[in-house]
Amino acid sequence: MPQAEIRPDRVPRHVAVIMDGNGRWAQARGLERNAGHRAGLESVREVVRAAHDLGVAYLTLYAFSLENWNRPKEEVSELMRLLEHYLEEELAEAMENGVRVRSIGRLDRLPPSTRRAVQKAIERTRRNENMELLFALSYGGRSEIVDAARRLIREAELGVVDPDRLDEKTFAAYLYEPDVPDPDLLIRTGNEYRVSNFLLWQIAYAEIYTTAVMWPDFRREHLEAAIVDYQARERRFGQTSEQVTGAGAVGDDSSVGGEGEAVGR
Repeated sequence: MPQAEIRPDRVPRHVAVIMDGNGRWAQARGLERNAGHRAGLESVREVVRAAHDLGVAYLTLYAFSLENWNRPKEEVSELMRLLEHYLEEELAEAMENGVRVRSIGRLDRLPPSTRRAVQKAIERTRRNENMELLFALSYGGRSEIVDAARRLIREAELGVVDPDRLDEKTFAAYLYEPDVPDPDLLIRTGNEYRVSNFLLWQIAYAEIYTTAVMWPDFRREHLEAAIVDYQARERRFGQTSEQVTGAGAVGDDSSVGGEGEAVGR
């Protein structure tokens, strides 16, 4: 899909991606599953670059779920090695492009070498301001909500929070990265139609785009096609079409969810 078809004033502020299909891509070619993970690394590189070029402010990649710990030990080890390799190899480009690396999840479960690589990337890029790149690692949406509830209960017991005044905004402040806006666009590759325990709280009003393209084949043109599709949709946030049309400018954050269709970095 030509980039010229994308309206720069309606680029989704936050794009989240469920990167699916690595194993099936490899098996279809008679290769071992890890070959698909290695091939998928190039897709990560290209999509990060494309998102930056298009003006996406936040990009969240579902890199490793809590459920993925149940995979064969050899596959988990290779996924950790590939993550470390990516962070090391791409750090210079992240600095050049002003990309800030962040992560969400139960990071304490990561191997020590992986935690060090993640922390190094986070620390080195923390002052960058052009785009935020979040890796969901050892992550589960339900677990994030449980962890938030635990923190909130502790603070309620200390008198920091009044349970009777609890609302959605207050609860959201206890999520892993509460300053990150909710995703506008959720992309899932690999011809699947599940959200797979990903950002369950945050995707309440996300536009969902699925594609049969397996993640190792996903490239800039596929991201552009998803954004073009997103821009053709009417985001109502529970309102009627007439209300949205009469609301005025794109990006009006008075709608439910507060994100509207905000643009840029």
